[in-house]
Amino acid sequence: MKYSLYYWPDIQGRGEYIRLALEDAGADYDDVARRGNGTSAMMRMMEGNRGMPPFAPPFLKAGKLLIGQTANILLYLGARHGLAPKSEAGKLWVHQLQLTIADLVLESHDTHHPLGPSLYYEDQRAPAKKRTDEFWKERVPKYLGYFEGLLKGHGGAYLTGRRITYVDLSMFQVVEGLRYAFPKRMKAFEPEIPGLVELRDRVAARPNIKAYLSSDRRIAFNEDGIFRHYKELDL
Repeated sequence: MKYSLYYWPDIQGRGEYIRLALEDAGADYDDVARRGNGTSAMMRMMEGNRGMPPFAPPFLKAGKLLIGQTANILLYLGARHGLAPKSEAGKLWVHQLQLTIADLVLESHDTHHPLGPSLYYEDQRAPAKKRTDEFWKERVPKYLGYFEGLLKGHGGAYLTGRRITYVDLSMFQVVEGLRYAFPKRMKAFEPEIPGLVELRDRVAARPNIKAYLSSDRRIAFNEDGIFRHYKELDL
């Protein structure tokens, strides 16, 4: 099956978690909005009010299915490409972990836009500094400490044991994103999460991921995405 992924053409954003799963699986997919009038096509699909229109990108067309929400898409892809356990309990567990990552990603975004996405960063610098300090003091240790503990508890190479799942690919993206947005803070914190750093390296070395990262399919981090680097927040 050839998939059609609909997401913004110039940012990694929430669509990147889906791209990583598709790339690792060697799946045939079209990143629709990155060609021609793909963005217009994406917007038209969201404007419909019949059937099951998606609320916002990313969404994935798989045959007759149109699936929205990152974690929901990964739940679907994981079962079909060997990136999730086969048991119902295992699938739900990995889905639960992905939803936890989604919470972390949202809090990462809110460090630079604590008053809301409709305002420019320049309009909320002071609240952003306060939110970022709290994020690194309280939230990062809680989230990443939790996932570090899972690695140690399962005693395997990956978060759920010996086999990779899409949540490992997503954790790779989280580590990469935090390194980009907060290089100084992340460098100081990484000794607390040696297992996650090793997981990041293990994922980066996978043949399909390695090829993807060096290709033009991988959009560079930038200040329009979720993870943004502002020097005044990385002290």
